[in-house]
Amino acid sequence: MIPKKIQIVEVGPRDGLQNEKQSVPTETKIALIEKLADAGLTKIEATSFVSPKWVPQLKDAYEVVSSIKRRTGVTYPVLTPNLKGFEWALEAGVEEVAVFGAASEAFSRKNINCSIADSIERFRPVLKEAQKNAIPVRGYISCVLGCPYQGDVPVQDVVDLAEKMTDIGCYQISLGDTIGSGTPLQAKNMVQQVAKKVPVSNIALHFHDTRGQALANIYACLELGVSVIDSSVAGLGGCPYAKGATGNVATEDVVFMLHGMGIETGIDLNKLIETGRFISDVLGRVPQSRVSCAA
Repeated sequence: MIPKKIQIVEVGPRDGLQNEKQSVPTETKIALIEKLADAGLTKIEATSFVSPKWVPQLKDAYEVVSSIKRRTGVTYPVLTPNLKGFEWALEAGVEEVAVFGAASEAFSRKNINCSIADSIERFRPVLKEAQKNAIPVRGYISCVLGCPYQGDVPVQDVVDLAEKMTDIGCYQISLGDTIGSGTPLQAKNMVQQVAKKVPVSNIALHFHDTRGQALANIYACLELGVSVIDSSVAGLGGCPYAKGATGNVATEDVVFMLHGMGIETGIDLNKLIETGRFISDVLGRVPQSRVSCAA
């Protein structure tokens, strides 16, 4: 049964901007987050507390999080891949964090220089400290429908990791098609298998649109009752460790589809389109949202 209301998790300020080669001013990042909140987004992933050596674009994480004008009813989660990042984020006043793993052994070693098993041990202390501080933790899983290094990823590997991340305390699992190689029936089957171990209410979709399949994949999974979708304003993003992976599905396109289906999001599409054009102008290109280009 397709849900009547969908929670959009906006990942543009973090997952979108992290792959941009040109430096984006801190003030622009703050303005982007505030405009997204003004458009009705209630969960906006603000940044990532990682070493500037690995992701120089997000070296101003503390300044961004501590400077945004927080809006009542809006949460601003951040990525904290290790305990040091979590402690730094806590100092900045974050209310929710995320950790990430990969269903592909090859991708895990290329991305975070460790095995899947080691990655779990690396973020286990984050979960422990988060629980002490009553901070909710979301879990990301990359490469659920394919990997740039090993090709096909067995569905059971996705299921096993989702179960482990849930068991150690992640309240929600975001399933990421990092290279946008999945098709609707593959996506649906993958979610069905994960749902045998993780409640559908705890599953989110994080689909990239590399091959133009993201909306179709989302629709297929909505039929299973999934009610949380990650997307990126103006289709910003990609993955610095997955060559050829284009941006996440554009938030504007997801919202247009959902509104056309009579599904509630709480988002003002016109304001969202304006926000996408704002950040695209800064980056010197047109939005990667079809809805924005057609408006």
